[in-house]
Amino acid sequence: MASRVALDKTRNIGIAAHIDAGKTTTTERILYYTGRVHRMGEVDDGDATMDWMPQEAERGITIMSAATTSEWRGCRINIIDTPGHVDFTVEVERSLRVLDGMVGLLCAVGGVQPQSETVWRQADNYNIPRIVFVNKMDRTGADFHDVLHQMRMRLNANALALQIPIGSEETFEGVIDLIEMEAIYWEDELGAESVRREIPDQMRERAELFREHLIVSLADVEPELEEKYYAGIEPTPDQMRAVLRRATLESGMVPVLCGSSLKNKGVQPLLDAVVDYLPSPLDVPPVEGIDTRSEAPVECPPSPDAPLAGLVFKVVTDPFVGQLSYVRLYSGTIVRGQQVLIADTKVKSRIAHILRMHADARETLEEAYAGDIVAIVGLGKATTGDTISQIDHPLVLERISFPEPVISMAIEPKTTADEGKLVESLQRLVIEDPTFAVRTDRETGQQIISGMGELHLEIIKDRLLREFKVEANVGKPQVSYKETISRESRARGRFIKQTGGSGQYGDVTLVLEPMPRGDGFVFEDRSKGGVVPREFIPAVEAGVREAMEAGPLAAYPVVDVRVALIDGKTHEVDSSEIAFKLAASTAFKDAFAAGEPLLLEPVMSVEVITPDEYMGDVVNDLSARRAEISGMRAGAGASQVIPALVPLATMFGYSTQLRSLTQGRATYTMEPHSYRPLSIERQREIIGAK
Repeated sequence: MASRVALDKTRNIGIAAHIDAGKTTTTERILYYTGRVHRMGEVDDGDATMDWMPQEAERGITIMSAATTSEWRGCRINIIDTPGHVDFTVEVERSLRVLDGMVGLLCAVGGVQPQSETVWRQADNYNIPRIVFVNKMDRTGADFHDVLHQMRMRLNANALALQIPIGSEETFEGVIDLIEMEAIYWEDELGAESVRREIPDQMRERAELFREHLIVSLADVEPELEEKYYAGIEPTPDQMRAVLRRATLESGMVPVLCGSSLKNKGVQPLLDAVVDYLPSPLDVPPVEGIDTRSEAPVECPPSPDAPLAGLVFKVVTDPFVGQLSYVRLYSGTIVRGQQVLIADTKVKSRIAHILRMHADARETLEEAYAGDIVAIVGLGKATTGDTISQIDHPLVLERISFPEPVISMAIEPKTTADEGKLVESLQRLVIEDPTFAVRTDRETGQQIISGMGELHLEIIKDRLLREFKVEANVGKPQVSYKETISRESRARGRFIKQTGGSGQYGDVTLVLEPMPRGDGFVFEDRSKGGVVPREFIPAVEAGVREAMEAGPLAAYPVVDVRVALIDGKTHEVDSSEIAFKLAASTAFKDAFAAGEPLLLEPVMSVEVITPDEYMGDVVNDLSARRAEISGMRAGAGASQVIPALVPLATMFGYSTQLRSLTQGRATYTMEPHSYRPLSIERQREIIGAK
């Protein structure tokens, strides 16, 4: 059994960044220097420990967040390596939900890139303290000081350099530690041993300037340090670290370090910074849950002796043990064989195994405690966002919110024999991935799968073949449009069936009101005098929700509508739930048709980085795709950065076209931005094509 580690010696951190900033390479070095592995894997060679899926090794990208554990300076560091590609942003979202701290990686050449901004916003939402490692200081075009500037301007980060690089690009040798005022070099090929020396004469003035800025910044948050500074007394390194820790945890200050993970320079000081500045479970506010019996809020203190509260943040289908549920334990203790409650569904489950994960390898535990991140076998009915609690202390934690899919395609098995197997496999993937959805088209009877992008669905198809042994044909990608209304409307709906014996009677009047984009759906009961009995109100809402699944305009889901029940009639004998449900469905459809309905299309935030000489061709091509281009700026080297908002419908196959236009030298990123109304002409085209 693994030894128990004190809570103040535990760090739960995520490593997150833009694609290709070096997250997995950095994690490999961390595992090597902490003795977790005895050989460094390389992303380019396809043998990185954390990229264990075949699809990750082949593409050289992280697809699924992977968990591992290592030890450094007496601390247990639980690490989640997250994907950088926006199609797998769900992995970042659910990881950040359960982590206490974050290491953000920024490329010294690319600086603050689009996915860096997305991850930063996600971390802001959860108030996660973070440190930054500026990686790839050995690359041509590396500029540490420009990255600091970009952090302050584009991320609004209170960035504070703890190191400055010695040289850059091919002359990058090491870093200057501004707290100890020493130069650090890594002279052996594996970077296992560091050497500390005097700061080079030519860099001393710059180092002193940066150190003074560091001390002044810390003095702003610590009056005692400020007094010493004005009295001309130099703070000790330990005093500076203590103040910096408080500032990172409480004031949002962001310590910044630098190095080159690929060249094995700078990773050990990064580990020191994780221990010194990122929080333990004791340093973050206790999470709050809701007692399901009293509906009262309950605080979950990070103590192994408190009642159990754990959040299932990830579910994985394992070929050997079935369903693996990744759980962050916020309070309490779990023991193998213990019966727990999945509080959201009130299902009791027995914990068969507790596992500490190392990518796809595992270590069996007898018990786990508050502050741990473990995988559990035995929670077969649990889904992402569920809470496990004690049976006699049922409580639910806040669930994780996920973005809706934006792209769909039809899928069918290659043989009829595989039909049942395909349905079963897709359902298992839906349980794993909250941004993946499956539905049946009412008109065609086809299975429709939906996800966050073309790569997302390509990986799903690949997994069906490799993991589930199901061969499938897929159609062309289709945009997931939405329907809404543009003005208030009302309609009456009735369902009356009286043909001898007991009949059916339901009569309702609904008002529909447009809501701001992204606000979803709200149902209100504004009826008075009991014209619709209270027991039939849920049936009215159910009828509305069912009608919204396929809008009257083109059978796309309806969004951003407030529906109010304002009137109705009932029959003392014949009224029933089904009658009111059908009446509400009719009223909704009629009111929707009268509300000047319109189609909404997903618009993507796109950023293209292209060499100067191809900028005109790239801009012209984007304009032809109905792009709104704004604020072009110079990039690293002789390149231009072109940000744009582009309808998703025009972006299929863009990677091939961009390669063709720029001889493969341009890159781009794309992420969901918003839904916007289509023009009348485009709307007619789409409705006509249905």
